[in-house]
Amino acid sequence: MSEFTLSLIWYFVIGLSVIFYAALDGFDLGVGIMNFFTKKDAERRVFLNAIGPVWDGNEVWLVIVGGALFAGFPDVYATLFSGFYNLCMLLLAGLIFRAVAIEFRSKRESRSWRLTWDAIFSISSLLIAFGLGLTLGNLMDGIPLNENKDFSGNFAMFFRPFPILMGLFTVSLLMMHGSIYLAMKTEGALHNRLKIWAKRCILVFMGFYVLTTILIWSLAPHMVERFKQEPLFLIVPVLALLSILNVPRMFTRNSHGWAFLSSCCCIALLFGVYGIGTFPYLVRSTLNTEANSLTFFNASASVLTLKVLLIIVAIGIPLVLAYGTVVYRIFRGKVKIERSSY
Repeated sequence: MSEFTLSLIWYFVIGLSVIFYAALDGFDLGVGIMNFFTKKDAERRVFLNAIGPVWDGNEVWLVIVGGALFAGFPDVYATLFSGFYNLCMLLLAGLIFRAVAIEFRSKRESRSWRLTWDAIFSISSLLIAFGLGLTLGNLMDGIPLNENKDFSGNFAMFFRPFPILMGLFTVSLLMMHGSIYLAMKTEGALHNRLKIWAKRCILVFMGFYVLTTILIWSLAPHMVERFKQEPLFLIVPVLALLSILNVPRMFTRNSHGWAFLSSCCCIALLFGVYGIGTFPYLVRSTLNTEANSLTFFNASASVLTLKVLLIIVAIGIPLVLAYGTVVYRIFRGKVKIERSSY
């Protein structure tokens, strides 16, 4: 197998892992953000227990992404985790505090104790969601890489208008995703109220989707260049639009499971649009795009390393998928609060 083929396979492996993380941990983050809008302790417990059995398993995909970048594309890993160091530390802090909040929240009956951890849970989820969107926005817009492919910008440049818009877009997407998941997992008065919240989240997301699409065409023309060159690729954004439109269609029919699957497809297809638009770049340079950018080919590890990693992934990813399938099957159905619950 050639170096080009192995590098391309690893490009798709990382892309697939990112999609799984966004679709699975995405609803966890959405639930955390939705936690802002609840006032009753019992409702917050329902929210936590809706994701309680699965949130830590969902984060495994993020570990896979990080490990795959470190081993398969070391130059990309070095550039991202040095240039994006402060942003990565904020995201890491969010991940740590979210996990601690979930586990510590119900350890004491104190109202102030629970409210404190509820606030940390919600703020951390919002920080992670916005930070992930901000990172994607900067990768789409490009960052300054010099001739040595080293980051030559500063922390303030990450907060340009387009990346901020992508951060807000990601928050709206995950809020929609999480609210649909909660509607699927709840019943009674809370379920009825969540249906109203979910419809509002869907409308907000669709508004951001229209705005973001328009601005990408005008502010990031390089993202649509490949679609102009290869019109066949247009099937991906068309399918993404259809999956987005199918979300409210299924939700208004009370087919919440299908609405959630449509939301998952929406996330996967939007990442497909991102992958096609940025290909072959993993990190695009704004100083000299052709010479200074990191691509899936010029930043890959050695052939031997990629072959060994491919064997490990071929064994490991099916195990992760099997574990996730079993867990989701065991904890399917509506949330029931018991003594052992969060």
